[in-house]
Amino acid sequence: MHERLNKGIFFGIIGNILFILFGLICYLFYVSYDPESIHSRVLEALAYIAEVTGFVLLIYSSRLMFSAVRMRNLLKLGFSAYIVLESVMMFLEINTARFSFYAPYSLALAIVHSVLSAAVCFSFIQFDPDKPKLEAVVIVCTGIMLGGMFGNIMGIRVYFSIISNAVGFLILFSSIRYLIGREEIEIDCHGDNARVVEYSSSTFFGGTDEKDDGKSN
Repeated sequence: MHERLNKGIFFGIIGNILFILFGLICYLFYVSYDPESIHSRVLEALAYIAEVTGFVLLIYSSRLMFSAVRMRNLLKLGFSAYIVLESVMMFLEINTARFSFYAPYSLALAIVHSVLSAAVCFSFIQFDPDKPKLEAVVIVCTGIMLGGMFGNIMGIRVYFSIISNAVGFLILFSSIRYLIGREEIEIDCHGDNARVVEYSSSTFFGGTDEKDDGKSN
């Protein structure tokens, strides 16, 4: 596996674990909230630590992955936008009382958040299209993210959707790492040998001369 890609996926896994931790801390924070309590202040501080650290790790993860893989511009743009969106959502979630425009129980907000995140998740199919196992993983993880909107229906704040997204990406990145390790998918990276096809006159009359200088993707 390409070393930068491997590290990028690894840090993406850690970053999403921290996002899950952020959501769980938010749950504890709001079910036990007391503005005068040291307990609430400690939970708020832990939520900020989890958010900022996870945000930094995801930025570093995306930098490593995107500098390693060729093309996939839509995926790169979408995941970069997702990182920014998720960080803004987490900041607003922990500062609900300070921003009157933010509605943490808004069904519309939960739906938009889940749909956009699921679309970004689905774009990871570009890593190695037409591979059934990768397609299955992407579909399952996309479904998990879409399921995040139902937390609002159950009366849970948007942090439920944040947790759903993080779980989906955690499973996605872990599965991609596993599939690459088993050589069941192959992601075209900078520095890899590409297949070179030489065309002769026989190419158009029933034959193709190919020269394989490396792994095709």
